[in-house]
Amino acid sequence: MASTIQALPTEVVYLITAGEVIDSLASVVRELAENSLDAGATRIVIYLWPQHWRIRVADNGCGMNLEDLQQAATAHSTSKIRSSDDLWKINSLGFRGEALHSLTTLAELEILSRPADGNLGWRVVYGDDGKALEVEATAIAPGTVVTVSNLFGNCPSRRQGLPSATQQMKAVQAAIYQIALCHPQVTWQLWQNDRVWFTISPAATTGQLLPQILPQVRQGDLQELKLELPHPTLSENLRARVPRVEQSSVTQHGLNAPIPLTALHLVVGLPDRCHRHRPDWVRIAINGRMVKSPEIEQTILSAFHRTLPRDRYPICLLHLEISPDQINWNRNPAKTEIYLNELNYWQEQVTQAIDQALRIDTAHFKEAVNTTRVSKLLKAAEAKGGYNFNPKPENTQHSLKAVAQVSNTYIVAEHSGGMWLVEQHIAHERVLYEQICDNWQLVPVEPSIILYQLSSAQVSQLQRIGLEIETFGEQLWAVRNIPALLQQREDCAEAILELSWGGDLQAAQVAVACRSAIRNGTPLNLPEMQTLLDQWQRTRNPRTCPHGRPIYLSLEESALARFFRRHWVIGKSHGI
Repeated sequence: MASTIQALPTEVVYLITAGEVIDSLASVVRELAENSLDAGATRIVIYLWPQHWRIRVADNGCGMNLEDLQQAATAHSTSKIRSSDDLWKINSLGFRGEALHSLTTLAELEILSRPADGNLGWRVVYGDDGKALEVEATAIAPGTVVTVSNLFGNCPSRRQGLPSATQQMKAVQAAIYQIALCHPQVTWQLWQNDRVWFTISPAATTGQLLPQILPQVRQGDLQELKLELPHPTLSENLRARVPRVEQSSVTQHGLNAPIPLTALHLVVGLPDRCHRHRPDWVRIAINGRMVKSPEIEQTILSAFHRTLPRDRYPICLLHLEISPDQINWNRNPAKTEIYLNELNYWQEQVTQAIDQALRIDTAHFKEAVNTTRVSKLLKAAEAKGGYNFNPKPENTQHSLKAVAQVSNTYIVAEHSGGMWLVEQHIAHERVLYEQICDNWQLVPVEPSIILYQLSSAQVSQLQRIGLEIETFGEQLWAVRNIPALLQQREDCAEAILELSWGGDLQAAQVAVACRSAIRNGTPLNLPEMQTLLDQWQRTRNPRTCPHGRPIYLSLEESALARFFRRHWVIGKSHGI
């Protein structure tokens, strides 16, 4: 019997490899943009002619000399790794040496480049095997320009199977947004058919960049956090010596030996201000690249649970800068999926970071209006006017002081930067809910609570959340224990009946907190209001109630000054 197994021809091997790396216009843009970032570029300009299957990427990176240019597109050529050991020490975005060679297999490739210290640039055109066909000196600024023409020209079936040009442009835009969020210091400009399509201006942080990409989100809607964390392989005792701090350095802690730190960057949309219909803005980046990590994504969603309205999802961008030995990138040709060591450790750190970002503390009292350019101008003008607001010194501890109650519903709270209106029922609901979650107690009740005409599903539901219930006669049931908070309530039977209608333990805890919280319309004296404010400020998620409703309305001093035009000069405001 003749053998049917044969080695694939080299050109077929290269074509299969190229198809895994380059599958669309967006993948070309992504690979070339990552090469530009690896070259240290701070400005990247991308030109697209989708109808002609042509892409050009120009950058101001370090550039290449002639020798590197002639080698750049040959198979498996890269400057990023030298041996198998380097696969566990990857600090670059590209490392496989397949992108440029794959482009020579699927398209026509031309590269112009000049190193920063060179006086002359070079233009190289490559053949199907990645070898240089044409080489000539050329005038070019330091940096690199890569032009890909006639993409998939030798694979017409591939072109026919791709989405429309409009959909492909959306994919390109999404790819650039993903990269830009990981590298906010870079300027991006995209052209489509010789016209500017969109630009992204550089920013100091991801949180400052995000409103350019999500215009409906203001920077004041976001909370940004940067923490330095001990390496996960350190012992627990050694980790305890390195506190979770913002912008910390090892030397601050007085440690005798250097301790490796990793960085956690977090941008969250405050749940009382912005959220989404889909979890499309729960994003995770590792060392400069967006990746898929279902386990960490679920950790993020769990951390926001009971802070958002039903069927709403958070805005959360997480960027981990961690030691390369914690990552295995070699899982997927697109490098979008990874194996992450010490997953439980990172899940724990992410949960704690989100909890920290959602709290209201001294650093979070300044609201969105204080960060806008208009408010800064108003504040400057106000300082020159006749009516000056005298805030407390910056180092004064911020706290909320109860000053009044409106409609027996809202607590008027004053602080050094303005005033808040706090809805008493849902603030108390948040307090009680977290207390219940931390200490869910069922206590015996005597006499038993008697309920009438329960269905078998209702009985099962009460048993599911831990209540002891048994038949007490025809169509009668006796409940022997109840949640501790309901013990003193006259409507205890109605509350138990409400719990019987379904939901898990957490839903039951929310229902108990809601029923037990101070009702709107209840008059409170100043000490009672102050006690509630103090308890509420100490909760883990003080911005929303467990149903996702916002708890407070902020009226900052700068907004009040703008509304009452307190920065006006007296003479001018009177028409003199």
